[in-house]
Amino acid sequence: MARHSNGESVFSRVARIFEGFDPEHSALTVSELSERTGIPLPSTSRMVAEMIEYGWLCRDADKRVRVGMRIWELVARAAPVNELRAAALPVMTDLLGRAGRHVHLSIRAGREVLCVERLSAPGAIPDRTTTVGGRSPLPVSAPGLVLLAHAPAGLREAVLAAPLPAIAGEPVTDPNALRRLLSEIRHTGVAHCPGILDPAVTALAVPVRAAGGSTVAALSVALPATAAIPPMVPPLRAAGARIGRALGDHGPVRVGLPDTLTA
Repeated sequence: MARHSNGESVFSRVARIFEGFDPEHSALTVSELSERTGIPLPSTSRMVAEMIEYGWLCRDADKRVRVGMRIWELVARAAPVNELRAAALPVMTDLLGRAGRHVHLSIRAGREVLCVERLSAPGAIPDRTTTVGGRSPLPVSAPGLVLLAHAPAGLREAVLAAPLPAIAGEPVTDPNALRRLLSEIRHTGVAHCPGILDPAVTALAVPVRAAGGSTVAALSVALPATAAIPPMVPPLRAAGARIGRALGDHGPVRVGLPDTLTA
């Protein structure tokens, strides 16, 4: 693979270009992309031009650069969560209709929680804390706490030993208190996380268990901070169980999640 004079491979620079985009920066000028990636402007300009030819990037009406439709096509064909999403979407749609709340499906990606699907309810409380493809540390959200509670013991202890990044809310940061909370989540099968990422939003989450009992995802709903919690728990638990059964209907469970996401 070709390398630049500083020893960095072309592939590494392509990866940095893609990582320059996020929900708050979905369209960038070439200069902005150069600043965000640290790649010199002439190199960024050449790479952007070539990536546009492949359809990996595109330009909008304002001549800003965006991720191209070709990348979406490639990911949509063989995304590692396709089977999980296919099993979950009918159940999530039903839960959305019954609860009238935003519904999220999340998986664990290393020490972070990654949202892989979201259904939004018209008229529900605005929720900007969870977007498809968005990540957050495991201990600061309801789905993250569920996934951390059911993660391998070694990873749990590593997360407990590491400091949390600074955030606006007040997550449980004492390792012993967090350890007790995770034990309670494993016992009750539900996590309640009030207003850490947004004071106006509280969240409930339950595990999605595949055949054999392994937790492969978390199903959650976003509620107003003032909402009553108990009425929402039974339908959420039932929905999580239904998704698990749908996965099990295919014989040996293969939800398509690579070890790099679930280990």
